[in-house]
Amino acid sequence: MNMIRFSKIMRSLLVACSILTAALSFAQEQPVVRWTASAESAGDNLYRVELRAVIEPGWHVYDLGPYQDGPNPTVIAFKSDGGAVAEGDLQIFGTPVKIYDDIFEMEIGYFEKEARFVQQFRLTAPEATVTAAVEYMACNDQTCLPPSEEEFVLQLKGDGAVVGELPEEKPAGTEESVATEAPAAAKDAAGSKGLWALLIEAVLWGFAALLTPCVFPMVPMTVSYFLKGEGGPAMGRLRAALYGIFIVALYTLPIAAIILITRLIGGDAVTADIFNWIATHWLPNIIFFLVFMLFAASFFGAFEITMPSWMVNKSDEKADSKGLSGIFFLALTLVLVSFSCTGPIVGSVLIKSTSGEFWTPIITMLAFSIAFALPFTLFALFPSMLKKLPKSGGWLNSVKVVIGFIEVALGFKFLSVADQTYHWGLLDREIYLAVWIVVFTLMGLYLLGKIKFSHDSDLPYIGVGRLALSIVVFSFVVYLIPGMWGAPLKGLSGYLPPLATQDFVIGQTTVSASPSAADGNAAGRPRYADFLHLPHGLEGFFDLKEAEAYAAKVDKPLFIDFTGHGCVNCREMEARVWSDPRVLQILKNDYVICALYADDKMVLPESDWVTTDTGKVLKSLGKINSYYALKTYGVNAQPYYVLQGRDGKTLVEPRGYDLDVENFIGFLEAGAAAYRAR
Repeated sequence: MNMIRFSKIMRSLLVACSILTAALSFAQEQPVVRWTASAESAGDNLYRVELRAVIEPGWHVYDLGPYQDGPNPTVIAFKSDGGAVAEGDLQIFGTPVKIYDDIFEMEIGYFEKEARFVQQFRLTAPEATVTAAVEYMACNDQTCLPPSEEEFVLQLKGDGAVVGELPEEKPAGTEESVATEAPAAAKDAAGSKGLWALLIEAVLWGFAALLTPCVFPMVPMTVSYFLKGEGGPAMGRLRAALYGIFIVALYTLPIAAIILITRLIGGDAVTADIFNWIATHWLPNIIFFLVFMLFAASFFGAFEITMPSWMVNKSDEKADSKGLSGIFFLALTLVLVSFSCTGPIVGSVLIKSTSGEFWTPIITMLAFSIAFALPFTLFALFPSMLKKLPKSGGWLNSVKVVIGFIEVALGFKFLSVADQTYHWGLLDREIYLAVWIVVFTLMGLYLLGKIKFSHDSDLPYIGVGRLALSIVVFSFVVYLIPGMWGAPLKGLSGYLPPLATQDFVIGQTTVSASPSAADGNAAGRPRYADFLHLPHGLEGFFDLKEAEAYAAKVDKPLFIDFTGHGCVNCREMEARVWSDPRVLQILKNDYVICALYADDKMVLPESDWVTTDTGKVLKSLGKINSYYALKTYGVNAQPYYVLQGRDGKTLVEPRGYDLDVENFIGFLEAGAAAYRAR
């Protein structure tokens, strides 16, 4: 492969990655349809009220239909306060595109670029207020957005004057005021706090991978190779920089390509289904558990895991060539050779980030690979720093063994996810804690030299570093022990099974959500309450229709919690925010709680199955809840909190992950105030 051809390939891959990122940002931040409303006088107390939609290129809005068992048509409704009456039928300007849809097996019509609808009103009073409401769904060739609603209020006056669109009147300090203050912080917190935590963790894993026996000895060897090559030190630094860039590309671009391909083939829903399947299905979680145990055994010295020799040799042969291709294959050789050490780390980073956020795996892998590749470039720019590097030796094996203990602990998280989503009851909280206590106790004893593996060097004395690390590990063990008797362990809440799975909790008390929370159905107990539970002894519902019926009965707003068994951020919110006495009091007295698990694998009776817009039949509780969240609110990540009023509409802007207790209290109080004001 010559240099020009190779450069073209790399540019194409980078452009593809950029397109993916831009598409994701556009889908999340830019509205694809913008509606406006206007009115003009036509004389003789006659007015033309117009609704106009400007549609982004590549997108379309369905026409008025109707479509039996087909797509959601656009629905337009006008309402007057009595001072004006509609005259004639709704006028449509522009001819919709008509096609035969193979999926729906019918002819459908849709508008592109623009859609205009006009309704005439005759004024019967000195002035009148007309409300125009539109419900629509925007689609492109790959995906459809959840149905959306818009509402406009216009005031008509008898002298021909028109007061344009008026804001919908809302009580002070309720919906609008809250929606402009709290949600912005909530959205930022939902994305930024969780993402920043993942990025920091990815960077730390990247640096940890450098300290493994597979990688660390190659740093000075590789840098020396570049600096002593043709072209002098300056060219060597350039080649070392390109070497680092190729390492980043080899780790980042494959995952970006996978996400891009799945989105192009099936849209957001397919990509979400893949990642949700990986994150929650028993098969990948059991495989991940076994793989982590296998790598841990390898780290302990039981055997050596390597890539196939033919693959390494092929890459190594091409690494001898000059130019960009040689540098690329040299980077590829490093990736393949170091796989036995970096494989489980890369898997940990990716698996942690695959929770329904499409772009998060790309960013986290980018952070990991930059941290991993940075020293190769840094030491090439400042070669004198090589002298300060510690020499390779037995300490590298110690690092490998410590990572092995961590792999064992992390591996049980995957087993726990499968156990919770399928309700096996194999790994309750106290058993999980017992495993962690034993694992980290053994790690501490290893650091103190009380345990030795076959490949370890003799340890005549304990260094300060080992002693400090062992103190940290044993302190962590001491922190874990009270959890065996029900201590909340808020710092690890996202990694541990729910407290509800623990058999014995000292001083456990039950908080009742309402005196008759169990009146939701004829059986006297909410549906799915035999295997689903709320934290902190709260009582509520796990079926939306049942919860809505009970909320209407007791005249309380509905607190909808989109959650998941394997959702780390959900457990953190429950442990750190919900546990606050003020939050518990509001949830107990002012709301009816409904927890909708997006990853539960319980197969429901056929009467409860849901058929999607594409004809796919959803049979499990988790898939139905996940589909409802995506279709109704356009979200596929947890946690997501919705406050719902009597009419089924949201009271305030929904919120996501945010550990600020005061913000969450403000969110709940604003929703309750908005409910009372309606």
